[in-house]
Amino acid sequence: MKIEPRHTFSIYLPTSLYQKLLDKAGKGKISTFIKKILEEKLVKEEEKKKSEFKKKLAQEYKSVAKSKIRKAEDKIWEGAIEDGIDDEY
Repeated sequence: MKIEPRHTFSIYLPTSLYQKLLDKAGKGKISTFIKKILEEKLVKEEEKKKSEFKKKLAQEYKSVAKSKIRKAEDKIWEGAIEDGIDDEY
């Protein structure tokens, strides 16, 4: 098992918030508790961004597929190929 390097930092919390954190995590377990919460939050944000990107990509794909201009251009190219344009080389 690979052990990741660690970084130590200080944060300042109001006493009331610190007490809630202490009650929830337990004495000596605050660091682990905060680490777990941050990891969960960051993973959720990454998943949300990926989901939003996939939705946007699907919407754009549908938009292009439905585009009348695109369909008209496709017909022009199909006609050109059927007319033997590829036999000229």
